[in-house]
Amino acid sequence: MRITIKNLSKSYSGGNLVLKPLNLEIESGELFFLLGPSGCGKSTLLRLIAGFLTPDSGTIAFDDQDVTALPPEKRNAPMVFQNYALWPHLSVYENVAFGLKAQHLKSSEVRARAMAALETVRMSEFAERKTPLLSGGQQQRVALARALAVAPELILLDEPLSNLDAKLRDEMREELREICRSRHLTAIYVTHDRREALSMADRMAVMANGSIAQLGTPSELYRRPINSFTASFLGDINLLPGRITAPGSISTACGTFCGLDTGKAAVNDEVTLAIRPENIRIDSDINGAWSAVMPLTGGSYLGEFAAWKFGELCVNEIAPEMRRIGSSCRLTVRSQDAVVFDADGGSL
Repeated sequence: MRITIKNLSKSYSGGNLVLKPLNLEIESGELFFLLGPSGCGKSTLLRLIAGFLTPDSGTIAFDDQDVTALPPEKRNAPMVFQNYALWPHLSVYENVAFGLKAQHLKSSEVRARAMAALETVRMSEFAERKTPLLSGGQQQRVALARALAVAPELILLDEPLSNLDAKLRDEMREELREICRSRHLTAIYVTHDRREALSMADRMAVMANGSIAQLGTPSELYRRPINSFTASFLGDINLLPGRITAPGSISTACGTFCGLDTGKAAVNDEVTLAIRPENIRIDSDINGAWSAVMPLTGGSYLGEFAAWKFGELCVNEIAPEMRRIGSSCRLTVRSQDAVVFDADGGSL
């Protein structure tokens, strides 16, 4: 199922514009993430797609059908909630079968589809157990089975893994991704966890203040952010104020960087240079846009990697050596690993 959103907006009481007019297209079979901080509008957008909220303006289409005015039960777009929303007085089977019974299916078909969904999430042996007796991970699986049982083409996920511990979250990420792909489901997934989005998404939208700050694949957004908000939200980054001294050259407090893509910026323009900590190489023999010998001023050795400080620069080293504070190292940055924003951190 392809999702097409045009000029969609939403305000709450007092005229507070939570979602600014927004356009978005999600392809059939895509695992699409809405990522952003609390209050950015991502959950509002998901609830508009589900039909739980009515937009102030704009349209939502599933394939070629305009569903803007359809109630949730007519959209066949089940949602998996953060708190699972299971009925505690019902068994696992009864929770999964509930939506199927509402479709007035034959009892044999209800049974077959509910048990098939439980089998998919490896919960069939718990069919007769009451949900309060389940662990958090098991409850999450039941909530997912309930959504899958109605054979949707679109599934909506609102931070479904946020209540699980770290190890279980990692396991469920792989399972969710595999289930969506094996069933060719279009999935829209809301989270504020960047690692969840980067590891699972086909494409993602980073949202801020009711708008999409940037849209693309995880790799595109992480490696080539178009503004400092996206860059910082997706991970640690060094932001260096600088000035363009010649085409492709930027002077900073750490020295001059050459061979950079400075977009439409002109000589003498103030800019911001963005470099991920892992893209600063230590004692490397590569030729870079910038290289300098700097003293190690601090940091943490964490086993498989270390987070070092060289003055105002943060540097991540994989399989690190043991380094002594005060010792000097040559740091190098390649031109393709540096991104240039305007002075305020916006797109050039």
